[in-house]
Amino acid sequence: MSTSTDRQHYREVLAQIAERAKERLPQATNGRLESAVALVLHGDVEPQDDGTVTVYSASDATRRYILQGQSCTCTDFTSGKAPGGWCKHRISAGLHKRLHQVLARETPADLNPALGAASSLPEARASLNFKAQVGAYEVMVTLRGDTEAELFERLQAVLKRPDIRPLPARPAPRQGQWKKAYQGR
Repeated sequence: MSTSTDRQHYREVLAQIAERAKERLPQATNGRLESAVALVLHGDVEPQDDGTVTVYSASDATRRYILQGQSCTCTDFTSGKAPGGWCKHRISAGLHKRLHQVLARETPADLNPALGAASSLPEARASLNFKAQVGAYEVMVTLRGDTEAELFERLQAVLKRPDIRPLPARPAPRQGQWKKAYQGR
């Protein structure tokens, strides 16, 4: 399958799963299902090795919520505003889990040998990569989204974090040393 076909299939399967979830969730979830679908599509749902699930905020790139079992750390859940405890983060975690179960059953692991495993995640419409200093580490940060404007909004939020700093400037190569300085890049 091509990337666009994979992406289309990913979205179609997610839409089918969301439709079934809509039938089962309390009607009072009021748009939480749609928000949960967007979180899955943006790649903001990340299951962890310890069984918890991290769901990143769609509106604040510096915020994340931790789901453990049936509970979530978001205000909607902790204040009891989510009907039956179904906040958008819990719904997104369920959608993500079910989506990947369905995709794993229908796609052989060796579909794309270049990746070493099947790649079922769609490409983001827009992404932005940059290097930054986080604490004592130099890291590559990737932001994904649907629009350039969304990315720049998220980038501004990330850059306001006190633990993220620009990389120190590299000294300019001495005259005649430019080849050595830039080899292998």
